[in-house]
Amino acid sequence: SVKNTETAENKGYDAGKKISGIKRHLAVDMNGFPQAIHLTRANVSDRDGASAMLALNAENLRRVRSVLVDGGYSGRNFAMDVQLNLKATTQVAKRNELHKFEVLPQRWIIERSFSWLEKYRRLWKNCERQLHTSTAMVTLAFVSVFLRRF
Repeated sequence: SVKNTETAENKGYDAGKKISGIKRHLAVDMNGFPQAIHLTRANVSDRDGASAMLALNAENLRRVRSVLVDGGYSGRNFAMDVQLNLKATTQVAKRNELHKFEVLPQRWIIERSFSWLEKYRRLWKNCERQLHTSTAMVTLAFVSVFLRRF
C-alpha cells in the first residue's frame, strides 16, 4: 500500500496497514523485472487485485507455468484463479513458523523490485489523480531501472 496525497482522487483505506491510498500489484520474472503491473485502491484485497492483474494480463503471461506467492495469497480461490487464467500452478513461500528472521531467496525477488520503485521520490506517495497515470509512473520507473542496468 502507498499513501495518497490530498490531490489524489482514487483512494481506499487499507485497514491492515492503516493507510489511505492505493496498492501496487506486480508480477515479476526471476530477475525481478515486471511482467504485469496493476494498481487498485487500497481497500481492494491483495488476492482480488492479483487475480484482476492475472486476468487482465493473461495473454502476456501465457508462458508462465508456476506462480510463486507469499502467504497472503494462499487459498483455494486464488489458486483456482491462477489455474483458470494462466493454466499454472501456485506455490506458497511461507515464512518460518518460529518467528525468527530467515532469508527466503524467492521472496527477495519481488522485494527487490519494490525497492527499485522506492528509489524514485515521486513514487514514495501517490501524487496522481488517476490510477492509469500512477501505472504510467511505475512503468517509467522500471524503464529507468532497465536503462541503468544495461
